[in-house]
Amino acid sequence: MPTILALSSTVAVGHVGLAAITPAASLAGGTVWGLPTITLSNHPGFPVFAGARTDPDDLRRMIHAIAEGGWLGKATALLTGYLPSADHVAVAAELVERMRKVSPATEIICDPILGDDPKGLYIDPAAADAIRDRLVPLADCILPNRFELEWLSGISVRDPQTAAEAAKKLARPQVIAKSIPDGPDHLANVEVVSDRARYTRHRRLANVPNGTGDVFSALIASGWDLPHTAVALDRLAELSTGLDHLRIVEAADQWRSAPPLRSEPVA
Repeated sequence: MPTILALSSTVAVGHVGLAAITPAASLAGGTVWGLPTITLSNHPGFPVFAGARTDPDDLRRMIHAIAEGGWLGKATALLTGYLPSADHVAVAAELVERMRKVSPATEIICDPILGDDPKGLYIDPAAADAIRDRLVPLADCILPNRFELEWLSGISVRDPQTAAEAAKKLARPQVIAKSIPDGPDHLANVEVVSDRARYTRHRRLANVPNGTGDVFSALIASGWDLPHTAVALDRLAELSTGLDHLRIVEAADQWRSAPPLRSEPVA
């Protein structure tokens, strides 16, 4: 069973950040130990929200306590998500080095939460630069959306073919690019491993609650492959359309049991 140390945001109400990663990974067969970079009442896309960032030095003290307890080496993966400042990125990079020293086989998974379409970059540019320059080069697996892949690679991403080109430029062992345009009514997830590119295709849905990217990263960190992860997200999004929050737990029997999507080579 995978044990995932996750460094990301969390909310009291709803399913984004650790509040999505934890239940999704648990239902996928994993265990999550969460380190919150920021704690909010709810997703800031709602009219009212409140909360505060976790001081980076407090995170360092928490990590030190986990290490002193003998648990750091028991995590099989580190998943990094929302990192609101360059100092938080520094904590993540230090944690990578510390975990690899204790257990070199630890898988490092980076969900580079920088921005999205159509808003663009929505974190501090200094934090975005630090993720690109300091954290991405350390990761075994990168999970960008279309905007993030384009921003990280400097290559215009318009379709699965250009997404594969951009993913290869990141030069990491595994890149899975999400929400890639594939015609007017569909999106693709493009996976590049050792210069081999494959993709899955699914319907474009509107009015889907926030948090699907966090669920995606949780399933990948739990050891699910792309075809199973992609169909689970497609089914969960469909079952949650028009609601305030994802139905991660309520609809678990349906999204977990969906047959895998077909995976095809990128031409």
